[in-house]
Amino acid sequence: MKTCLKLLLLFLLTIPARGFGQQEQTDEFASLLAVAQQAQAGRDYRAAADAYKKAVKLRSGIPELWANLGLMQNAAGSYPDAIESFRRATSLKPALYVPNLFLGIDYTHIHRGQEAIPFLVRAEAINPRDAQAPLSLGRAYLSVGNFAAARSAFERAVALDGQNSSAWFAFGVAALDQVEADGRKLSAEGANSAWAKALLAQSLQEQSRFKEAVTQEQAVLAADPRFPCAHSQLGFLYVAQQQDAAASREFAGESQGCALAALGRARLRMDAGDNVGAVAVLRSLWEHDPGFVRSHATLLTDGLVSERSAAFSAFLDGQNGARAVDTGLYESLSAALQGAPQPGFSADRKSSEIHGNVQAAEADDRQERYGRCAAQLAGGMARRSDRDLLLLATCAFMTGDYSLSATASDLLATRSPRDMAALYWSVKANEKLAFVALGHFEQLKPDSERTHLLLGDMYRQRQRFEQAESEYQTASTLAPQDPAPLFGLASAYSQDSKTDQALNAAKTALGMSPNDPDLNLLAGEILVSRHEWTEAEAFLNKSLDAKPQTLPHVHILLGEVYEGTGRTQDAISQLQMGLAGDEDGSAYYRLARIYSRLGNKAAADAAIEHVKAIQESRRQRAVVAVQDSSAAMQDDIQ
Repeated sequence: MKTCLKLLLLFLLTIPARGFGQQEQTDEFASLLAVAQQAQAGRDYRAAADAYKKAVKLRSGIPELWANLGLMQNAAGSYPDAIESFRRATSLKPALYVPNLFLGIDYTHIHRGQEAIPFLVRAEAINPRDAQAPLSLGRAYLSVGNFAAARSAFERAVALDGQNSSAWFAFGVAALDQVEADGRKLSAEGANSAWAKALLAQSLQEQSRFKEAVTQEQAVLAADPRFPCAHSQLGFLYVAQQQDAAASREFAGESQGCALAALGRARLRMDAGDNVGAVAVLRSLWEHDPGFVRSHATLLTDGLVSERSAAFSAFLDGQNGARAVDTGLYESLSAALQGAPQPGFSADRKSSEIHGNVQAAEADDRQERYGRCAAQLAGGMARRSDRDLLLLATCAFMTGDYSLSATASDLLATRSPRDMAALYWSVKANEKLAFVALGHFEQLKPDSERTHLLLGDMYRQRQRFEQAESEYQTASTLAPQDPAPLFGLASAYSQDSKTDQALNAAKTALGMSPNDPDLNLLAGEILVSRHEWTEAEAFLNKSLDAKPQTLPHVHILLGEVYEGTGRTQDAISQLQMGLAGDEDGSAYYRLARIYSRLGNKAAADAAIEHVKAIQESRRQRAVVAVQDSSAAMQDDIQ
């Protein structure tokens, strides 16, 4: 609304100079303008719109007048009428900024985002210095599910206005939406690929589920022994479990071109108290690529015992005082030790100084000069081959230029939708972008509902339930009429096996939004776990409009309800519809049990075979973990 009124004022000031001072201007026309301005000043937007309607009948050829009418209709919430007025303005003068901007805004308001986009693109071209145009464009792209374009637009908005908390929040949300979309696609289409396994390993690591993460990282190497930095990732998992011999083995086994191995060796020296050796390794890394060290410095400090952290910090202070450590390296390491926020989302690329030689970029990658590699390939990205785009996405991520990495992987995924590597780098880069963007939002709005809600989500994803519950409760206190914090709270309680509190929170949220499919699904899921079949069924039926990826789970739950209430054929039907989402074999097992009771041995046996296949797959992964753990123990003993 503030933007609307500011733009309106600008138009009112320009109208007299653009055609209202003509001799034929009538007293009636001048009177109508005065009435409109007075009503607008008093925030009586409907009265202002009525006055402008009468004015445009007298002077229908003035585009600014139509724009003012549209602005007042917009302020009054009459979006279809505002759209018609703005269209009249742009038909008279296509290059007017405000009508194009508000056409896009209003089309988005009425859920016609695709129609909004061309007007907002034009508005941004007309006035590339106003953050409102890319911010509104990002929202339009978001409304039609084009998350990559939305993220890019929001990034332009925050570049123009770094204090706009809404733009930072939207930027983070768009990046997270891209992570969810690409992660889901990778899981569905490349579940057995090394790329999907690597993402799962990293997710488990973030949750501190290190043994399970080791299993997955071993599966990555089994699927692709040359997977980028897989040995180093595995090495850091061993570091987290204080299995230094196993970690050293993995870092030594890394192929050329992965600076994570050297970073791992520096961490092992820090753990051993060899601060001189650690800094020597880090100085070499810094000389090759400062961006890599800045963006990966937290790997040096995660899980570092307090005594070692304090000793290394004191050593750095002494070294820096003697000017034995590069100032930039010292500041990056000190920030990591203090838990300061990670660096921004784009590096200082100087692509204009580099001629874009692909062979040189490949050599830079092998020599772990990722910033130079990315700069070689950043220019003329649209003309790059798929292979070059993949190298660009990789190098840009490694040097901490997450924006460039995301852009390159987006372009590659658009060209080759089934390229699992493109999806992998997109997920990783967008995760980082989301973290940075939401971090900026939190700095600008440190005690807002959104901040506590985001923190709750992050804690819950890492299974730190008590902290998640606290954040959700704070968010709910700040916004008592918003069901979102209660949904998060109910989810955290449910995962924390606090079913009574979970159900109460879910039902309170449903009182605010009774038809929300996700809330109904959560309530139904809780009730199924308590075998309260009748009440669960009512909620689950309302959850059938949930996202497509959650529907198999809904059908499995309904199958349990129908089985529990004696409706055998309905149970079979629902369970069969949910088989695509049966990750642990439980749905097949229920079917086998039902078929057995019905005397259908063949169908029961077939279902059991599926159960065995799923369990065997899980067992093989567990065997890898045991073997790996045994090998690590032997290394430690020796």
